Amino acid sequence: MPQSTQNVSKDTAVVTKPPLGLFEFVALMATMTSLVALSIDAMLPALIQIGDALNVANPSETHLIVTVFFVGMAFGQMFFGPFSDSRGRRLTILVGLCIYALGTFVCMMATNLEVMLLGRIIQAFGVSGPRIASMAIIRDLYVGDAMARVMSFIMMVFILVPMLAPIIGQTVMDWFSWFHIFTLFLAVATMSGLWFFSRQGETLPRAKRKAFSWEAFFASSKFILTHPAVMGYTFAMGCIFGAFLAYLSASQTIFTVYYDMGEWFPYIFAILAFSIGLASYFNGRMVMRFGMRKLCRFALKGVNMFALVYVGLLYAYNGLPPIVLTVSVMFIGFFFVGILFGNLNAMAMQPLGEMAGLGAAIIGSFSSLFSVPIALFVDSFLSGTLMPIGLGFLVFFGLAYASVRFAEKVREIAE
Repeated sequence: MPQSTQNVSKDTAVVTKPPLGLFEFVALMATMTSLVALSIDAMLPALIQIGDALNVANPSETHLIVTVFFVGMAFGQMFFGPFSDSRGRRLTILVGLCIYALGTFVCMMATNLEVMLLGRIIQAFGVSGPRIASMAIIRDLYVGDAMARVMSFIMMVFILVPMLAPIIGQTVMDWFSWFHIFTLFLAVATMSGLWFFSRQGETLPRAKRKAFSWEAFFASSKFILTHPAVMGYTFAMGCIFGAFLAYLSASQTIFTVYYDMGEWFPYIFAILAFSIGLASYFNGRMVMRFGMRKLCRFALKGVNMFALVYVGLLYAYNGLPPIVLTVSVMFIGFFFVGILFGNLNAMAMQPLGEMAGLGAAIIGSFSSLFSVPIALFVDSFLSGTLMPIGLGFLVFFGLAYASVRFAEKVREIAE
């Protein structure tokens, strides 16, 4: 196993815990980062019941319980990125988990949708801490092929959690009620926090921490936000994820109301989530062979072809194709979407060099803030058919393609 900074001298590290074995380290980091997916996807089977309990007049408004989570994460990433580099990984995780727990309690006490949404934003802001710090810890301890190996193992968990989370949420509802999905969140956050603080030491020594500077923050932000290639890729990420988020936040309505699939919804969702996980695995195996730009071009053509075919099917079947046809076509389309997620982010990060930490926070935040209005706009037209979802795919996947073409031309001119 590659050696980590946990084994180096005291003047370069401040770790007080013994180094973890690879299996335990991967399991711990995967648990910390997977809290995000669990907090989103386990909620999906409960949206209708939560809407009834909170007396929501318009059932489509419950989609906001998923959508606003990404608003909280956008601001959380902006805060915890610099915080992690200046105050260390352990404090970042502690603060993040405490804020996450506070947001969960707010959700549990909610008597109306507005308070529930406030709790979800607080939850999302907090969970950004463990997510960012965990990724930073991996970068602290592993480099090169060793880091790629660890990330590949963690990606296997990323494939499983979105598949299993709705099934877990449905199981909790079957045995108890939607309220106890939040109890589950608290239990997982507490367990992962205790595990982390009892086993994993600090990985960023004080000597390597970067004191936060507003001057440096604004200078770096200006460079990133005015870099046409970086923002071209970031805008494309926002368009791709925005169209996908429209589907994600409306998925329970689509499969339980429009298709009347009832308790089959978590399993249908799992099948489609597996497509994205499969794409991540495929991308990890192929990116070194073909390169991220070639794979990105391939996937952009794929998602736009998927959107055209899907809109054609929607017209042919009056906006609601048979369930088997819908799932089959979406499975293929989401495979291309899964390839784009990682590659677009890597392409946006490439010009940033030493600003990688802040760049990751800004790119993640802005792509999320782009995506939320897109999802809200698309979902506002849902009224019994999937035509708005299909047209959303068609329009915003097309915009993503144009944005990447623009960014690539800028990059070629710069080179």
